[in-house]
Amino acid sequence: MLSPTPRTQLRRKRDRQQDDPTSLHAILDEALVCHLGVVDPDGAPLVLPTMHARVGDLVYVHGSSGAATLARDREVCLTVTLLDGLVLARSVFAHSANYRSAVVRGRARRVTDPDEHLLALEAIVEHLTPGQWSHARRPDRKESAATAVLALDLQEASVKVRQGPPGDPGLVAEGDTRWAGILPVHTVLGEPETCPALPPDTPVPAHVAGRVG
Repeated sequence: MLSPTPRTQLRRKRDRQQDDPTSLHAILDEALVCHLGVVDPDGAPLVLPTMHARVGDLVYVHGSSGAATLARDREVCLTVTLLDGLVLARSVFAHSANYRSAVVRGRARRVTDPDEHLLALEAIVEHLTPGQWSHARRPDRKESAATAVLALDLQEASVKVRQGPPGDPGLVAEGDTRWAGILPVHTVLGEPETCPALPPDTPVPAHVAGRVG
């Protein structure tokens, strides 16, 4: 079970909070983008979209080693949201969205061990594009040095989920029969587009072609 802290315990819509770690893992594993919240050197809030990967009870994020926001261990807030549908109600007030979201807070650790650094990069590549780590050239020493990786423990996290129809069915009983319902939202991968530097008949690798749709 997740153990909510005062920083992760929901204060509104507590019925939407889920305490099962598998829910947290599933959201992190499905999402392709996360947002990393930090405080910049000037003391101002900054939210960075980036790529991530979960390995056990750690989540790794990466960025440029020249970025001051990733240069050291620091307090961060990592968020992920999966939008599943737009909820169109009879009343404007009852409009909503179906979603799954996760918030992870804690002190992120700058990864300096070369073996863990390489493992984290592999995990991120494989999370986004399964099979690509074996297909592409591995990062050399210069490229690895240019890439910063932060590791964040999943110990302090919360999950919030909203699913289902509009929340104003009572209006139907009052005679309001205008249409209401859900407009589903799906993320779909399209047809691969071959790099223009390659001959146009270069075959698409099976691990890429197999993800279409």
